[in-house]
Amino acid sequence: MIFGKKRKVVTKLENDGLKAEEKELFCDLPPRTYKGLGKYVEKFLNWARANSLWILGFGTGCGAIELRPLMTARYDMFRYGIAPRPTPRQSSVFIIGGYASIKTIKRIVRSYEQMQSPKFVIALGSCTINGGMYWDSYNTVNRIDYYIPVDIYIAGCMPRPEAIIAGFEALKKRIIAGKAEGANKYAENFSWYKANQKKIIKDWNMPDYNW
Repeated sequence: MIFGKKRKVVTKLENDGLKAEEKELFCDLPPRTYKGLGKYVEKFLNWARANSLWILGFGTGCGAIELRPLMTARYDMFRYGIAPRPTPRQSSVFIIGGYASIKTIKRIVRSYEQMQSPKFVIALGSCTINGGMYWDSYNTVNRIDYYIPVDIYIAGCMPRPEAIIAGFEALKKRIIAGKAEGANKYAENFSWYKANQKKIIKDWNMPDYNW
């Protein structure tokens, strides 16, 4: 594939294990970093992004129980510019709540990679951040940030709605300051993240990049 005026050749990755007719249906290029559109344009865009957070919720076990109150009249997350979306491609914030198991981590990775950049990740609750009370289980992931980058950590078991709102406010500040660079970090360290993912995901069965 050729990009730019200098006709720079970008090496394509193979989608191993796919039939020839299926290879064209899935991405075969690694993610690229988002360079921005200039200092002042990017400053305005970051302000707009921070005040229009469309979230994709991935709750496991008890991990999503505190997200529901955010939509009620008492907390009303919509006044903060936060709204839930049904699919990864419509979302800019991926919020993961609860434990991440070996079986669900591949869905987490797949959902994250389907989101458009710039995108942001919130790790919600102790189980997501460090495994929580399942830290020594054979079937759970201890550190989600080894597999996808995390911009904001909200500790607790489970964090109250007020804590989640505070986490969103912290994310807004990072976005406006231009410091929420998780998506670029993933692109720059793509090989490292993929190597970590492959250590625990033995049965991928979902086409993706060079799996």
